Amino acid sequence: MRILAKDIPQAAREKPEEEVMVQGWVHRVRELGGVAFVILRDRSGLLQVVLDRNPDLTPETVIEARGLPALNEKAPGGAELKARSVTCVSKPAGELPYQVNGDPDRIGLEAILDHRSLSLRNPKIRAIFKVQATIIESFSAYLREQDFTEIKTSKLVGSGTEGGTELFEVSYFNRKVYLAQSPQLYKQTLVASGLERVFEIAPAYRAEKHDTPRHLNEYVSMDVEMGFIQSERELMDLERGLLARIFQDVSRKNAAELALYKTEAPSEQEALNAPAVPYDEALKIASEAAGASGGGRIFDINPEAERLLCAWSRKEYGTDLVFVTEFPRRHRPFYTYPLDAARTMSFDALFRGLEITTGGRRQHDYAALLEAVSKFGLNPESLAGYLAVFKYGCPPHGGFAVGCERLTQKLLGLGSVKEASLFPRDRKRVEP
Repeated sequence: MRILAKDIPQAAREKPEEEVMVQGWVHRVRELGGVAFVILRDRSGLLQVVLDRNPDLTPETVIEARGLPALNEKAPGGAELKARSVTCVSKPAGELPYQVNGDPDRIGLEAILDHRSLSLRNPKIRAIFKVQATIIESFSAYLREQDFTEIKTSKLVGSGTEGGTELFEVSYFNRKVYLAQSPQLYKQTLVASGLERVFEIAPAYRAEKHDTPRHLNEYVSMDVEMGFIQSERELMDLERGLLARIFQDVSRKNAAELALYKTEAPSEQEALNAPAVPYDEALKIASEAAGASGGGRIFDINPEAERLLCAWSRKEYGTDLVFVTEFPRRHRPFYTYPLDAARTMSFDALFRGLEITTGGRRQHDYAALLEAVSKFGLNPESLAGYLAVFKYGCPPHGGFAVGCERLTQKLLGLGSVKEASLFPRDRKRVEP
């Protein structure tokens, strides 16, 4: 019966005389004094396999090893397998394009992504997605505890609720449809249907022509929608608690992965302490910080402003998380609930210098939505399906979306959001 590398220490303590079998990939081989040491890698980690002969194995060969477990504080994990037999299961067919057991920082990002099935074998790269798995698990668990229902909505839509310039067109039988930018319409529909609190973790698509370290054309959106709220403040409180839980779980479950990137997740209290700063005040803070370092005035919450605001929040509140609130109506979609004639009940969450969330209260009144459509110069007929949701009574509600890859990127300090996507899609890449 197969056991994993991580279980060898326990086997060595409890049943050192009982033979075990491990399977995995050859991570590294070295010889010392006539003894061969094979570092085997499986999904749980690394294991030292000791042989009294040269095994004639090359890195990335898949093997099966049988032998006796033994404690050894110098071996990975504090134990090793004294092999009685090693069987080759599968050999690489050619020379590796780069060393899987090397430092990924010395491999270019394009090469890493071109050979994704190989690069994901590297423990440091694979660590990214162990952390991401915890993020997704914690996101779901926390919201379920708050009585949210998980939903799965269609990614093929007849039109976009946020405008048509960033939509991917798809041929659908005898008509054109689009890949969904977000589950916005469906989230609101389900709140109006009586579910009241819903969340979804699913791909979203943006036909943006950006090619930067912060953009993907397909990304995982972690969406939330909540009924019977009075303002966006309730949503920000929910996100503070949600991020606090995620940070707490990542710290507890992924200490080894965080150590590989020489970083730490924020504390629970840091998330709960995140300040909320109105848009105009945020611009003033960012402009003053930019001026102090020789820069010019800042007129929008752009990437430079995001970095400066997070640095300010770290200095003033001891946290890298900050909410920017009260965005002007011109910067938000027509369905955003107005605070007054100029401002909205909306917000962005910035974390370690990057926007990870956009959210706010939505307009729920049918007549007010019709008026907003007219003011924004939109065609009511093209939005008929969206507007119909509010025709028969809808509670005040709102929501937000967290970019899963961006949150992963900032937790680990990655240089590009593409590193936090298993198979990233941008303007140039549609493979593998």
